[in-house]
Amino acid sequence: MKIFVLNGPNLGRLGHREPEIYGTETLLDIEKSLRDSFPQVDILFFQSEYEGALIEKIYEAVDKDKVDAIILNPGALTHYSIALRDAISSIKAPLIEVHLSNVFARESFRAHSVISPVANGVISGFGSYSYHLGVLAAMKAALKVTKPSRLTN
Repeated sequence: MKIFVLNGPNLGRLGHREPEIYGTETLLDIEKSLRDSFPQVDILFFQSEYEGALIEKIYEAVDKDKVDAIILNPGALTHYSIALRDAISSIKAPLIEVHLSNVFARESFRAHSVISPVANGVISGFGSYSYHLGVLAAMKAALKVTKPSRLTN
C-alpha cells in the first residue's frame, strides 16, 4: 500500500513555530516516526507553502494510480482554499484531513474547513499522533474503492 502525506503552508516550520500549540517535533521527525511505525506502507511525503504545488501533487499522485490514499494537513488552506477542495473532490483516492492542534478549541475561524466535506474523515488535536491515526484511517479507507456518498451532493 502506498500513502501520500501532504502538508501545506507553515508546516515546514514545525518544531520552531509556536511549539506550545504544535509541539517540538519537526516534519522530518513525524516522517521518520510514521515510516518506523508502518514499515509495511510505502509512505511518500511532500510539503509546500503553495496551494498550486499541493494541487499538482494530488493530481500527479492519483492520475496514474500511484497512491492508494492521501493524508492532507492543509494548514491555513483548510479555511479558504476552494481550489484545493475542488481538486480533492475530483479524485477517487480516499483522503484523510489531519490537524496537529484541536482546531475546535482555538479561534472560531479555525473550526471551519472547506476541505472536510470532501474528505473521507478528519483527525484533529492529537499532535503528531494525528498523522499516525491518519495512516490507520487511510489504510482502512483505501480498502474501500469509492469515496463517501456525500460527495454526490
